[in-house]
Formats: sequence, structure tokens, C-alpha cells
Amino acid sequence: MSEEATSYDASYIQVLEGLEAVRKRPGMYVGSTSERGLRHMVFEVADRAVNEVLDGRATSVDVTLTPDGGVCVNDDGPGIPIDEPGALGGSGLEALLTQMQAGAGAGSRRNVTLGFGVGPAVVNALSRRMTAEVRREGVRWVQEYARGVAAIPVTEAGTATGSGTTIAFWPDPDVFGAEEFSFDALEERFRELAFLNQGLQISLTDLRRPDDSRSVRLRFPGGARDFVAFLDGHAAMSAPMDTIAFEYEDSRMAGVMEVAFRWCSCPEERVRSFANSRPTVNGTHTVGFRNGMTAAVTVYAREQGLLTATDSDLGAERIGEGLTAVVSVKLDRPEFEGSTRGVLGNAEVHDCVERAVQDHLGRWLKEDPERAAALIDRILQGPRRD
Repeated sequence: MSEEATSYDASYIQVLEGLEAVRKRPGMYVGSTSERGLRHMVFEVADRAVNEVLDGRATSVDVTLTPDGGVCVNDDGPGIPIDEPGALGGSGLEALLTQMQAGAGAGSRRNVTLGFGVGPAVVNALSRRMTAEVRREGVRWVQEYARGVAAIPVTEAGTATGSGTTIAFWPDPDVFGAEEFSFDALEERFRELAFLNQGLQISLTDLRRPDDSRSVRLRFPGGARDFVAFLDGHAAMSAPMDTIAFEYEDSRMAGVMEVAFRWCSCPEERVRSFANSRPTVNGTHTVGFRNGMTAAVTVYAREQGLLTATDSDLGAERIGEGLTAVVSVKLDRPEFEGSTRGVLGNAEVHDCVERAVQDHLGRWLKEDPERAAALIDRILQGPRRD
């Protein structure tokens, strides 16, 4: 062993603090320095604005991709507090833009976390420039940053018309190179949020290419029912049944579920699941949904003599052919498995979702026997494969 190796001591340990650590290891905070990382930058800034709407303090969020490569996020809420100190001192605005949040908190059922939950301070550190405008109590306040460092203090800049907050940032090319924001990827996530939160209105506008600008306004009063129709697209034209949709609060799981589903003529299964508006790949809510579907269909088929005593129960895979569904739960205390938070682990959610789905589907089957018979026959025979 060399003398250099044996002399290793505390002096070799590099300690990075605050925003210095963010710039040194950006992937740890926004996932990557590719387009995916840029996308999470948008989510970290938009997170606060979206929750302003969900909490009833604002009516809409507007996100704009600007011609000079920046992103502008605007809301019409009351405006970030200016004079109230942050947790570590400084104005409320400056604290928000310079102090990292704890990161990836579970959040209550009433709030959503779009990105990793590290906050806009991380975005500030990874941007060559960030500007903030706050319109609050008739006064307009502004501040500007360069790579996370304040270029000017919070400054009063005249009177304000209306209220709200606008934060704009320009990613640092030293970190992200020539990567660009994907309009389609941003639209997909914002569309999900608008489907899952019926009071939310988000607009996304792309002004980067004047000859090819585009804009979408996302608001879906029908919630999960609208989401199912969107996922089905043209396949819904041949659906053998209407969409079954319900919202139900269950104190046993300290939360609320919103479920919508229907079958169509295509053979594929499309089941999308979410916990506190976060996409999930599996979990107790999805298992409960499938078990509830299986129980309702099997019980009805046996009661109507469509399955004989010697026939085995219908399996979830068989019932799922041609099924389009959205299963969303919002919990006060969500428990996720693993660091990616893609699997919901709350055990009580399984029984709550299973019982609610079985009850609602079972009721539909009994109330519309003609269409119920057609559905059961379709499941027994299998969907047509063109």
C-alpha cells in the first residue's frame, strides 16, 4: 500500500454546502442533465403555483417557453409574501429561491408534488439567470439572480395591477449544454394533473419558434371520466358500455378515491394509477381495483347462470382485456415503497378500493342486464382482434 493511501484523513473529504452542492452534482437534485432534468426544473417552479390553485388562492397557472430559451411560470394568487421571514432569515421570496426544501415529501391529499420536491432554489442554482416578480397588495416587487446568487435585492418597482407571482428562469448551458425543453413531455404531465384535479386550469405555451408557436389550455371538469375518454380515443366509439365513474371518501384509508373505467373493442388493457396525483406502476390501490372488478363480474356471471358450477372464476387478466381505467387515490398519509415512489404500500387502501369497485360495478351490472350480458359474453369470448 502506498504512503499516499495510508495517509488518507479528514482533509481528503470534500464538504459541499447549499447551492454549491447542487451545481456540483445536479443529477442528484433534478434527475439528470438531459431533457428530463430540464423538465423537472419546470415542475419544481410550477409546484407552488399549482398548489396555490388547489388551495383556492389562485384560479390558473400559465407556463410559457420563451424565444430565448427560458421558462416563465405565472399564477394569479395573492403573491409570495415579501416581508415575512423565511425559515433561515431573509424575505419570504428570497428564502423560497435560495433555501432548498427537504425534498420529495409525501404531502397531504390536498397538495401535489410535481417534481422531486426539492424546490425552486435548486432551479435557481442551475440557471444562468432567474427573475421573480411579485404583485401583492397593490405593490410590484422584483428580484434577479445569476446562478443562484442575488444580483439585486428584493426591490419595490411601482404599483401592481392584480396579484400573483411570475418566476422565469434560463437553464445554465454549462450544466445542460444545448438540451431543449420537450413541449410534448410537459404537456403530458400537466394534462395528467388537470385530469386528476378537477379545479385545476393550466396553460402551456411554446413561443420558441415564431412560425411554429402552439398553446394548450388544460382543464377537465369531468376528472377521471374525461381521462378515460382521452385514453380510449377513437376506440371509445365501439365501447359496449358507458364509463362507470365514482368518487368516494373512506375514513379507513384517510383519503378519497376517484375511479373511472369501461371496456372497448380493442384487446389492449389501459390501466393508469396515481397516488396523490403521482403516477404509480403498482400498489395496493391497483391490486384492490383488479380484485374488485374480478369479484363483481364473477359473482354476477354465476348469479345469471353465465358460469356453471364447474367453471372456474374469471381471472383479472381475462377481465382486463379491452379495459381502460384510471385509479386515483389521495391520502393524508401515503406510504410509498422504494426510492422511486412508484408503488403505493398503504395496506388499508386495498380493501377500501376493492369494496368500492365491487359495489359500483355490481350495481351497474344489475341495473342494465342487457348490456351486462353483452359485457360478460365479450369477456367469455374475448375481444375481437382485427
